[in-house]
Amino acid sequence: MTAREYLGQAYRIEQRINSKVEQVASLRELSLKVTTTLSDAPKGSRNVHSKEKIVTKMIDLENEINADIDALVDLKKEILSVIKSVERVEYRTLLEMRYLCYNSWEQIAIGMGYSLQHVFRLHSKALKEIKIKDESKCD
Repeated sequence: MTAREYLGQAYRIEQRINSKVEQVASLRELSLKVTTTLSDAPKGSRNVHSKEKIVTKMIDLENEINADIDALVDLKKEILSVIKSVERVEYRTLLEMRYLCYNSWEQIAIGMGYSLQHVFRLHSKALKEIKIKDESKCD
């Protein structure tokens, strides 16, 4: 795993969390549409348990979200520790803005007062300073 891939893991986890949150919202909306009909007619083959199944899926997804959030918090702490080991403050700032705050390159350039090209050069140099605990993970 390269330094860039290692640092980018948090963003990917956050994307998965956001996707699952959207799925829960969709299921919640669907559960509000499921209604039971009261009538004297024979019950037939209607799905009595559909709302229950939807709620169960929502609970399962919410549990997955909570586990993902726990993993994200732990990973961000680890990434911050790795970034803090970089000596140059300028590199640390850039890496934190990119990999912990998820700022775009343009936002980083503006925030740091540099050209986009200079930010790319700094980023390349900063990645070379990254030392991951398990050296086999980083090239």
